[in-house]
Amino acid sequence: MFKKVFPLSAILSLRFLGLFLVLPVISVFALELEGSTPLLVGIVVGGYALTQALFQVPFGTMSDKIGRKPTLLFGLLIFLIGSIICAYSDDIYSLMIGRFLQGAGAIGSVITAMISDLVPEETRGKAMAIMGASIAMSFALAMGLGPILGAKYGVEFLFILTAVFAVLAIILLFTKVPTPPKIKHTYHAAAKTSDILRDPNLLNMIVINAMQKGLMTIAFVLIPIILTSEEFAWQKSDLYMAYLPAMVLGLVAMGPAAVFGEKYNKPKEIFLLSIVLFIGSFLIMGLTSSSTLFIIGVVMFFVAFNMMEPLVQSMISKFAKVHQKGAALGISNSVAYFATFVGGTSAGLLLGISDRETIGISVAVVATLWLLWTLKLQNPTKYSHLYLPLADVDLSKLKGFENAHVAEWYINDTEKLVIVKYMADAVQKEDLIAKISN
Repeated sequence: MFKKVFPLSAILSLRFLGLFLVLPVISVFALELEGSTPLLVGIVVGGYALTQALFQVPFGTMSDKIGRKPTLLFGLLIFLIGSIICAYSDDIYSLMIGRFLQGAGAIGSVITAMISDLVPEETRGKAMAIMGASIAMSFALAMGLGPILGAKYGVEFLFILTAVFAVLAIILLFTKVPTPPKIKHTYHAAAKTSDILRDPNLLNMIVINAMQKGLMTIAFVLIPIILTSEEFAWQKSDLYMAYLPAMVLGLVAMGPAAVFGEKYNKPKEIFLLSIVLFIGSFLIMGLTSSSTLFIIGVVMFFVAFNMMEPLVQSMISKFAKVHQKGAALGISNSVAYFATFVGGTSAGLLLGISDRETIGISVAVVATLWLLWTLKLQNPTKYSHLYLPLADVDLSKLKGFENAHVAEWYINDTEKLVIVKYMADAVQKEDLIAKISN
């Protein structure tokens, strides 16, 4: 599984590394450009997420029609062009266009679909966890490198580096990523958006994903602008002193959180702890006048973000039924990208009309409501999978088969298999076989 997932995760990580590298410094860079206002700066910070949200579904549909690899190539080329435009922007509007183009290469849903093609259903949760962990690693690495490289070589260099990452991702695509098989699944139910939104756990995960990403862009608009303001008077070259400890401690926290959430099946507890850290971080960043305490707030934010990131995609894939996984991930990611854009835009707007204290308290209040909402989340049930040759199964018995301890069944037409997803500690495998066999 790892050999199949790692190249795809590496491509996604390179793309996100490029996007994340500029986040720690882009707001102060954009604020100095011709025509800049706090609102436009917020749009620039989160702008890539708006087009990413809009193009998630079209790219997924395109990949179904022309193939996964050609679609990934097309998306990476758009991302490359957008990065180059950003690198040579000398006014806020050209930078905004470049950021919109960076997001328009929306390959996240295509990579998720490709992983689904290549990885068996029962190990797909682990595959999604690997993908989430790789994104979190990119995030943490960018927090340490972005301010240092940006201060030494300029933010323009970071965009050029992002373009180089796009080229490396294209090389990986055609040298390391296997061509996925053409697999057709036949399900006994169709995926409906209404069913996904009515599922309380899936709805909770959509909210968690959206809030996490929205708070991320709020933080990246506020942190560098506040630290370089007259109140703290930091130089842009000093920003690494806030981000570097956040990167290190974020990486340290990510491993135990992933293990506790995945191995011990306690993601709800990780999510609740992360939200508490988010609340504390924004209160500290909004209210303190001490640089040391402000850095502690920044560290708390990044620890919370990195604790959540490896678990989000995995939990969505676990809560969704097999025929819902693609739709559930697509809906969740689209909502999260819209939240990313709204977060950046709102932070920019609030900077122009409010003060730091009010913004910090307001975000903390919203996060507190999020905490109360998340109390309804349940930890996922652990299931086993039964594989039976299609020829050995009585389809009439299968279609009428119901069991309280069986989550779902489906048919893999290509491999001529019937797959039954069941609770191994509540029902015997032999009993299931006897009830649906010829």
